Amino acid sequence: MAIVRWEPTREVDSLQSEVNRVFDAFFGNGAGTGRTRRWVPAMDLVETEDHLVLRADLPGLSEDDVEIEIKDGVLTVSGEREAEHEEKSEGFYRVERAFGHFSRSMTLPEGIDAESVHAEFTDGVLEVRIPKPEQRKPHRVAIGRTAVNGSATESKTESDG
Repeated sequence: MAIVRWEPTREVDSLQSEVNRVFDAFFGNGAGTGRTRRWVPAMDLVETEDHLVLRADLPGLSEDDVEIEIKDGVLTVSGEREAEHEEKSEGFYRVERAFGHFSRSMTLPEGIDAESVHAEFTDGVLEVRIPKPEQRKPHRVAIGRTAVNGSATESKTESDG
């Protein structure tokens, strides 16, 4: 039986190799497979006092490459980043940046006015500002009391606010 010295870095390297293998199997390694990686741009959704703000990182795209659509209460951001192919006669290179078509959708709260949605595209970041709908004020209904003699008093209706 041979005694092998334990080296934590070897374990980390082995784990990294295994993770890379799984990712290459799932997404394709891009080298000669003809498959492209699926591109899913990072997006944040932030709520401010008056707006919902969607921010999307879209490096390498221009505003002409992106479409924003609101249909049936669903906001959809879609577009495409073209592949950059480089011809080399010798040597090796690796392509890790994903490209291709993307589409992200989110359901909007009821009452959103699609005409008031505003979008800006600056330095590869898309920002979509969605004004929140006016909050409906609750309507309180007073409960009527029954008098001792059996006749009911009037119920009053009032609005808060």
